[in-house]
Amino acid sequence: MGNSLPSTAAVVRFCQKLNRVKTLEDDLMETSLKRCLSTLDLTLLGVGGMVGSGLYVLTGTVAKEIAGPAVVVSFFIAGIASLLAALCYAEFGARVPKTGSAYMFTYVSVGELWAFLIGWNVILEYMIGGAAVARAWSGYLDSIFDHKIKNFTEIHIGTWNVQFLAHYPDFLAAGILLFATAFISFGVRVSSWLNHIFAAISMGIILFILVFGFILAEPKNWSAEHGGFAPFGFSGIMSGTATCFYAFVGFDVIAASSEEAKNPQKAVPIATAVSLGLATGAYILVSTVLTLMVPWNTLVPDSALSDAFYRRGYSWAGFIVAAGSICAMNTVLLSNLFSLPRIVYAMAEDGLFFQFFSKVNPTTKVPVIGIVVFGILMALLALIFDLEALVQFLSIGTLLAYTFVAASIIVLRFQQEKCDTSAADRIIGEEMKEYESFSDKLQLVESQKKAKERREKTGHLKAAFEPYLRFLSDCYPGEVVTIAVVTMMVSAICLCCVLVFGNNHLHLPTWSFYLLLVIFLIGFLISLFLIWVHEQQKKTNTFQVPLVPLIPALSILLNIYLMLKLNTMTWVRFSVWLAVGLIVYFGYGIWHSKENLRGPKNHGVTARYVVFPNSSLEETVQQVQPNLQDTMGRAEVLDEEIQKR
Repeated sequence: MGNSLPSTAAVVRFCQKLNRVKTLEDDLMETSLKRCLSTLDLTLLGVGGMVGSGLYVLTGTVAKEIAGPAVVVSFFIAGIASLLAALCYAEFGARVPKTGSAYMFTYVSVGELWAFLIGWNVILEYMIGGAAVARAWSGYLDSIFDHKIKNFTEIHIGTWNVQFLAHYPDFLAAGILLFATAFISFGVRVSSWLNHIFAAISMGIILFILVFGFILAEPKNWSAEHGGFAPFGFSGIMSGTATCFYAFVGFDVIAASSEEAKNPQKAVPIATAVSLGLATGAYILVSTVLTLMVPWNTLVPDSALSDAFYRRGYSWAGFIVAAGSICAMNTVLLSNLFSLPRIVYAMAEDGLFFQFFSKVNPTTKVPVIGIVVFGILMALLALIFDLEALVQFLSIGTLLAYTFVAASIIVLRFQQEKCDTSAADRIIGEEMKEYESFSDKLQLVESQKKAKERREKTGHLKAAFEPYLRFLSDCYPGEVVTIAVVTMMVSAICLCCVLVFGNNHLHLPTWSFYLLLVIFLIGFLISLFLIWVHEQQKKTNTFQVPLVPLIPALSILLNIYLMLKLNTMTWVRFSVWLAVGLIVYFGYGIWHSKENLRGPKNHGVTARYVVFPNSSLEETVQQVQPNLQDTMGRAEVLDEEIQKR
């Protein structure tokens, strides 16, 4: 019975497999994809991913039901909050110009299992997001033709009365997805130019809305007669912010496309900042125009903009707005279909997902199999499922990815880079290391002694704090930071749980509510302080997030808070999807991972030595090669050198 239990060493090795990080190639610019995207291409991809159906639907919904004219402030705060996450994506996209976005960023800094789960959730996020936009596109076009398409389908094909299924099969939504999939398959240049066309038309119509809308603006619609600027108060503004936050989730397409950018080190940060600025400006200005044209409490949420022009007597303008909404939805569709196969390609390339998805067409230089397979799956979702109940599911996957990317930025910033890490720095107290000769080992020990004297290094405690935090000085570089990041995330979860559930669900007394808030806030701040007192990596040639660890920490706190605001069924569906992902990972990914296939590099090793904490060395394993004479000769030299020591 005892022999059937795994040994401690086996358990440790298994845990190490789960937390192993991706080994990056020496040349990060080398790729089987085609590097052809400019800064403008990436910017328009980002704008297309963010300024979509939300501009024509979300603005009216939030203004009518949540925030009133103060939706302007909600979009501004949401834009700032999104910037926190976008900065983290921009740094990773510039430093690690590989496709995969949040999955890749988590893999190179946190660990394999976490990276797979992030990638697994991003896959579902893009699939449901694309299918939902396709159905919205279909419904909007159908409304222009007085719902004739819907009526024809219901009469000649039939309807379904099954829970979770759509009332009728939406062939128009499935058809537009298959049509877009075909265009995406022709290569990145074709899809990029198609996105350019739709984005240009969309931005032109937005300019028309702004100019004509401000001409028709009536300031009295913000007056006390109609409830004032913020009829729902501060709580309405913040609730609106939580909803508006999801209007900006498309910026990660820029990071996902970094492996196809000509100069990702410069293009990714610039494109991220410009596209997010343009999207935020568009949402703020359009919501301003909308609430000034007509009273906010009379808006029609599903078609607020076109209805506003119609009510002011300009029905022709409503058709222009409808055309703009369709073009905007097309850019979001292209963004989803563009990003999803590249996430799958990155996971398959690393061996964590089925290998055939990593094949790249030699002519078009795109992963055609992934594009076609997931385009068809997305079309099936749009055809038969009622996605309204699943749309909120998108949020949890996005927010989880944002959280891990922010945490990865902190971990990576306080890790020693390969080029700055000498062999001496990798010698850890009780660990055994293999070296080719004893003289090399002596040099490494001397280097280690010198390294201990230099505390101004990445991951080490800052010299100014050593007298006060001496107990942290003996920790390995980055060890305290990693522990502090975990502690900070746990504190953030507890703090947000108290804020979200303390009064309404847990019914905590006032004194205990504030006591718990103070305790968890102190834990969060102490963790933040312990990270800050360590040395970061020095400035690099690529973009870096300013004010680390403060900005990533705020992003983590905000994302966790928004995740806990989601309903219970969203968490249940999320748990089921995670369980399926774990089955895929432990059934396939963990065994086919390229990191798992990397063998230990023992070439040319002739002897094994142990480095003890006092820097002494002893031979513990004899020569493993069959050359006995060489073994005896090296052993004699070893004994002489030990005696001299």
